[in-house]
Amino acid sequence: MPTTPRPSAPHPTRRAFLKKSLSATGAALFPLIVPAHVLGRGGGVAPSNRITLGGIGIGPRGNQVLTSMIAEKDVRYLATCDIQARLRDSVKAMADAHYGNADCTAYRDFRELLARPDIDAVLIATGDRWHALASILAAKAGKDVYSEKPCGLTIGQCQSLADTMQRTGRVFQAGTQRRNVPNFQFAAHLARSGKLGRLHTLHASIYKLECITSWLPAEPEPPRDVIDWDLWLGPSPWRPYNKSYVVDRRWRGYYDFDSGAKLLDWGAHTVDICQLANGSDSTVPVSYEPDGGTIYARYANGVKLVMRPEGWIGQAPSAPNSPSLPVGSTGTCPVRFEGDEGWVETGDNGSIELHPASLRSEWRAFTMRGTDPAGHTRDFFDCVKSRALPAANYNVMRHSHIACHAAAIAWQLGRKLTFDPATESFVGDAEANRMRTRALREPWHI
Repeated sequence: MPTTPRPSAPHPTRRAFLKKSLSATGAALFPLIVPAHVLGRGGGVAPSNRITLGGIGIGPRGNQVLTSMIAEKDVRYLATCDIQARLRDSVKAMADAHYGNADCTAYRDFRELLARPDIDAVLIATGDRWHALASILAAKAGKDVYSEKPCGLTIGQCQSLADTMQRTGRVFQAGTQRRNVPNFQFAAHLARSGKLGRLHTLHASIYKLECITSWLPAEPEPPRDVIDWDLWLGPSPWRPYNKSYVVDRRWRGYYDFDSGAKLLDWGAHTVDICQLANGSDSTVPVSYEPDGGTIYARYANGVKLVMRPEGWIGQAPSAPNSPSLPVGSTGTCPVRFEGDEGWVETGDNGSIELHPASLRSEWRAFTMRGTDPAGHTRDFFDCVKSRALPAANYNVMRHSHIACHAAAIAWQLGRKLTFDPATESFVGDAEANRMRTRALREPWHI
């Protein structure tokens, strides 16, 4: 008679495994006095509660984020990876100095880092061309992911990334840290509260748009262990090596390496906050119309989204009878939300500008700068433990990034485009729809 198969036992958690091991081995194998830090007392964190972390492509911004991450007592940075020897060595030295040991392992190929079963999560801070593919491979390797923005070079990459995170159940946080910066949260809340009246216009600051298709002259490639040019290019089309792309980080704006004509450099942040203010985290605008360096978008609910280059602060706002502001009054990456009865504006320096005067009762002082990742990284680690969705999760990233990419495509084509949020495609425009994806260089694929 066939027997009914017994259900397989669930995989033990690290905490359960440690507890079982301690019980099974007996006290004879352990010292009579256990250091307090092992048990999580005296300011230490027990190993069962610790998040083990690896880093891929840690440059200047990555260093800022990593510094915030390793300051957390429940995080241990075990491994770093970079195609440049000088960067992987410097990050290893920083980690070893922080922990007072030599335990951080440095890799040239990120696939070796992802193969380690003892790493729970990864920080991905490479150039734009690698964000989506590295995040997808990390999720498939069972890692939770904090990825710097822009998280994908195309609409298609952002879709695949979000789908992978949902399918694998991994925690994902896009590096759009202003989601967790108080002054931006406050401004978005004010817009959604109705205290500005009916919301009609959102303003998002973006970089000056640029799409470079000429290339720097070829130079001799350095040894692979010094700079791995083939791995630096990754899924991008083959181009001859030039030091400026790698060492000087002058790859921004070049079509093969950049996402969306540089629009997503700031737009990934500011359009994201506009999405939050409009309650649009699960949708995108339905039309995009370029006018020089400015792009005018419109949501299905009638609210306008204006994406305009840096320096727009100080121009007359569209709300009637509202005074203009001094240039740069709220810092970089400013956003502005306008309603029938008032407006609010904020930026990276934490200041808030409000109109009319009656809204001054809502004013609060904020000190955290918009570039500070501390709240955002803590949100990520808390969600790694709880398995909840962080503030800039894959669904939030998907829609804010698609909005930016759609705007960039409209600018590149130089014409108004209509977009269907349900199908995430352009309506009646085959050329624009082809630009939603790019071919990847073999052997890389998504």
